Formats: sequence, C-alpha cells, structure tokens
Amino acid sequence: MPKGSRMIRINEEIKRELSDIIRQDLKDPRINQVMVSVVSVNTTNDLKYSKIYISVLGNDEQKEAVLEGLKSAGGFIRREIARRINLRNTPELIFKIDDSIEYGIHLSKIIDNVKNSGDESK
Repeated sequence: MPKGSRMIRINEEIKRELSDIIRQDLKDPRINQVMVSVVSVNTTNDLKYSKIYISVLGNDEQKEAVLEGLKSAGGFIRREIARRINLRNTPELIFKIDDSIEYGIHLSKIIDNVKNSGDESK
C-alpha cells in the first residue's frame, strides 16, 4: 500500500475524531456559540505536526475567539485524539482558519446577482 494512502487515512481519522470532539466534548463558550467545522487536516509524514483547517460561520471577532478557544483546549484535544486513535506519535495540533466555504458562498451570491440583473434587462 502506498505511503500516501496511509497519510490520507490518518488525516481523515483525525478529522473525524476532531469534529466529534469539537461537537460533543468541548464546553468552551467561544467555540459553542458559532458553527465550527473541520475542513481538512494535513499531517506531516513523521506525525509531529497536524495543520487543522477549520471553517467558522461568523464575523472576524467570532473566528478569532474560536481560534483562541481551540488553541487553549489544544492539550485536551490532543489527549483525546491520542486516546481514540492508535498512533505511534500524536501530532501537535496547529489550528488555521479556512475561509474557502465563505468565499464560495460569496461568489455564489455574486453569480446570482449577475444572473438576476441579466434576466431583468430582457
């Protein structure tokens, strides 16, 4: 089995467990007041670091608050992942905001506006 498929499986497993931990186990009000979803996980080959890309539906202040909440709960999250996933090393988690979903919604609105203005001119 190619090494790349192993990393894909590890990343997907971390993503699934992390989503579950955020949804059910974290009690931080900074995180629970908005919708937070894990978009993707990129783990280094040596399993030392995992970049976690999250999407937050909210304003910039809420995004920063969620990021701070996740960073402060990083130790707990890492312990939970170590408990749930059998890995030789549990990677250090690095949280990053991913705006791709919001950007896609924004582009969709622009396309709809252009389409609607074109329909009105006919």
